Amino acid sequence: MRGIRNKDTIKIGPRHSSLVSDSLAVEAPLEIQIWDHHHHLYFPFNVTMRTPGSDVELALGFLFAEGIIGKIEDVLQWEESADDLIRIMLSPQIRLNQTDIDRNFFTSSSCGVCGKKSLEKIAHASCYFPPKASPVVHIAELMALPAQLFNAQSLFQLTGGIHGAGLFDMKGQLLLAREDVGRHNALDKLIGAALQQQLVPWRAAALVLSGRISFELVQKASMLGIPFIIAVGAPSSLAVELAEDCGITLIGFTKGERCNIYTGAERLIIDKPSSTSITAQLFTP
Repeated sequence: MRGIRNKDTIKIGPRHSSLVSDSLAVEAPLEIQIWDHHHHLYFPFNVTMRTPGSDVELALGFLFAEGIIGKIEDVLQWEESADDLIRIMLSPQIRLNQTDIDRNFFTSSSCGVCGKKSLEKIAHASCYFPPKASPVVHIAELMALPAQLFNAQSLFQLTGGIHGAGLFDMKGQLLLAREDVGRHNALDKLIGAALQQQLVPWRAAALVLSGRISFELVQKASMLGIPFIIAVGAPSSLAVELAEDCGITLIGFTKGERCNIYTGAERLIIDKPSSTSITAQLFTP
């Protein structure tokens, strides 16, 4: 399976040791090159450490989350010229300055914010905004979503070392799920897939994350107008501040019947179950 590599490993237990074949999540560089319409050549725009697979989605999602493109029509064509290289031709109307190129050139798998010059430069204005105080949903319905994402994480179940991001509609149906060794890469892949499938904006949807909630993950999700972010792990202080500023309902430490609600509690029914299913129209402007 792509994205997994097997390694002979000595497994130590309380009573004996054994030689086993362990599945490891692959971490490898992906270079994104952008066509320069003026000089008629491709130039390197970004290098990220990622798990191979869904690389075009990763590149498209990254460009959207960085504010480089606003819709799939901004991309004229793309090609995978090698396993670790994506070449993209943007519309001539998309103008990149040297600052965009300099701050995006390298991204580690652990944190996409690393290497950027300041937080102010990545606090982009969202392309979309979530509706205020709606949709309204019972908290128990959202708390059930991480378990569904876990069941869809085939790479995690084999390796135990990979992150997941899932997009759900307001009926609790999993629409898309993507995995990667990097949290931000998993979300970029999800965004890229949604762009290609015309599932943007996310104003009546929930984003579920398998790990902790960083500032950058909230920033990326805010670009699509997401009203709900639910995660298994903890949020950072800056992630909470940004979610509050963007009007996002942010829920962390979600496990079983427990969770912490950090922002946007006005969208949640907490005291009693909802008597009817949510019928909000999905992905309407």
